Amino acid sequence: MARRAVHPLLKRTLWQALPTLAGILLLNFVLLRCLPGDAVDVLASESGGASAETLAQWRSHFGLDLSLPQQLWAYLSHLLQFDLGLSPRYNVPVLQLILERLPNTLLLMVGALGLAVALGIAAGTAMATWAGRWPDRLLSLAVLLLYSTPGFWIGLMAVVLFSVKLGWLPSDGVATLGVELHGVAWLADRAAHALLPITALATFYIALYARLTRAAMLEVQRQDYVRTARAKGLSPPRVAVRHVLRNALLPVTTLAGLHFAALLGGAAVTETLFGWPGLGRLTLDAVMARDYNLLLGILLLSSVLVVVANVAVDLLQAWLDPRIRDT
Repeated sequence: MARRAVHPLLKRTLWQALPTLAGILLLNFVLLRCLPGDAVDVLASESGGASAETLAQWRSHFGLDLSLPQQLWAYLSHLLQFDLGLSPRYNVPVLQLILERLPNTLLLMVGALGLAVALGIAAGTAMATWAGRWPDRLLSLAVLLLYSTPGFWIGLMAVVLFSVKLGWLPSDGVATLGVELHGVAWLADRAAHALLPITALATFYIALYARLTRAAMLEVQRQDYVRTARAKGLSPPRVAVRHVLRNALLPVTTLAGLHFAALLGGAAVTETLFGWPGLGRLTLDAVMARDYNLLLGILLLSSVLVVVANVAVDLLQAWLDPRIRDT
């Protein structure tokens, strides 16, 4: 019965996501095409100039000489064939560029979000358990420092300490160049390169989830069903995990779904700082080059990832609180 109850929730969420994606696609396309200049202007300036005939040939090659409705129709026609167009900057298909960078960005985002949620919930649970006592005060001070310190500064200090001074971790890239590794050695090398950028990206969210978990658990502890569970003689750990923490996770999971989109914006700074070849740096390059085809493909993919993340959060919340399935 529970399994059947989840399916209508998934169907309803997906039907709500489709018009959202369509609206985002249309809005992004119109806004980007209304900006002054295009990729041909950037290419001409980088090459030291070009004749009017050359500029016209370039614009015709990339379809930039068409009217806005014609460009939109051509883009949608190609999109139905899973073709995101050609990048004027790199002269390769947009989909190929995105797929090359997507695994690195997903590793960074999922790793940072997972680390933030795990450490934030653990710290918040400890703070709520010992509320008002010295563990709560120490953790609250640490959380406040993480909350008020910019992530890029923490990343810089981590590079200075762990890469420059101690030499324990690499400072940039996704893997060691010029070395062919396999199996556990390959995995360890990738983990060593990913540790610093993931930690730098997650610090702010660790503090946020810790404070939210603490506040939510203290609020849930005052509910009648928690008092009833204690009166039944249930052990304190079971009450804390099954009745208090499970219900306190609802606002945490909601915020985590919303932050999945924010992590992509933060990833641009982190990827630049650590030389991480991901979608964040590719987005910055696309903006500077006015490569609207590439930028539009990245925005579309980002929207799809955010929608998928929010669908997953809706299903997780339905599992945490069965009452949500009937709403």
